[in-house]
Amino acid sequence: MITIIAAIAKNGAIGFENKLIYWLPNDLKRFKQLTTGHTVVMGRKTFESLPKGALPNRRNIVLSRQKRDFEGCDCYPSLRKALATCQADEEIFIIGGASIYKEALAVADRLCLTEIDDIPAQADTFFPEIGEEWQETARENHEQDERHAHRYAFVDYIKKNVD
Repeated sequence: MITIIAAIAKNGAIGFENKLIYWLPNDLKRFKQLTTGHTVVMGRKTFESLPKGALPNRRNIVLSRQKRDFEGCDCYPSLRKALATCQADEEIFIIGGASIYKEALAVADRLCLTEIDDIPAQADTFFPEIGEEWQETARENHEQDERHAHRYAFVDYIKKNVD
C-alpha cells in the first residue's frame, strides 16, 4: 500500500523555505507511529530538511536526479524506479515534497493528512489539489491547546474504485 502523509493548512500550504510551517507535537507523534517500521520516500530537499538525516527504524528512499549518496538511504532518480524496488506487501509512505506528492497522487492508495485550521502568513510550498477520486474514511478533530496553536484534524482518505 502506498500512503501519502502530510500536514496541510487550509490553503494547501505545507512549507516555507524548506521547513515545515507548523510544529504540532501530536502530528509528529502520529507521523512516527504510522511510518516506523515501514518505507518512507522523499525528495532531496525534504531529506536535507530533516534535522538528523535519515529517519530511524524505517527504510529511507531519497529521490534525486543527481548522483549523490545520502547516508542511511537508498537513492533513485524517479518515483517509478524507487517503487519498483519495493515489495508488493511493503507499506510505503510518501513524505514530501510538493512535486513528489503531486506525482504520487496517481499511484497512492491512501492519504493520511493533518488538516490545520489556519492560513499561514508565509508559505512557498503547497500540497496538490485533492481530486474527487478520494473519499474521506476517518476524521479525528482536535482543538488548540497549550501545545498546539491551531485546531487541526487527522483525516484519512482512500482512493475510490474507478471502473
